[in-house]
Amino acid sequence: MPGVEPLPSTGISKILGLCEILDDHQGKEDVYRLAQDLHTPFGELLLVVKGAEMLGLVETPGGDAVLTALGKRVLETSMNEKKALLKQQMLKLRVFQHFRKLLENAEENEVPAEVILEELAVLLPQEQPRQLFTTLLNWGRYGEVFGYSRDTDLFYLQKPESPPAG
Repeated sequence: MPGVEPLPSTGISKILGLCEILDDHQGKEDVYRLAQDLHTPFGELLLVVKGAEMLGLVETPGGDAVLTALGKRVLETSMNEKKALLKQQMLKLRVFQHFRKLLENAEENEVPAEVILEELAVLLPQEQPRQLFTTLLNWGRYGEVFGYSRDTDLFYLQKPESPPAG
C-alpha cells in the first residue's frame, strides 16, 4: 500500500494535553515557546505536534501550533464521544485503514502480533517496527479500533459493543 504514513512515537494523552495547553493560550502558540514552557525537548514536542496534526486536532502554519475546530470539540466532549471522534480521525489514516482491512479479512478478525510486526517492517522499512506496533496499538486501543491480548499474543479488531438484549 503506497503512502502509508508512520505514526509518531507519542501517546494520545500527550496529544490531548497539547490541545488543552493550546486552548489555554487562546488556541495558538509558537512551537519553540511551547517546548520551553513545557520543559520538553523540542524533538519530543514535535512528535506530539505531528500526532495532533495527523489526527486533525492541530495545524502548524509558520512555526505555530494552532488548535483546530475539531481539536476544540474533542476537548469539550465526553470521554465516549472523544474516543469516537478520534476513532473517526484514526480511520482516515492509511496505516489504520491497512490494518483494519487486514484484520477484517483474517479468520475471527485476529492475527498474531508477529504478523502485525512483519507487516509494519514491510510497509515502513525505515522505521522501528516494535515502536510503531506499540504506537499503533496504543492509539488503536484508545480509539477502540484495535485490541490486543497479552495472553494469546493476538491483535484483533475491536468489535462495537452490542446493546443489551431487552
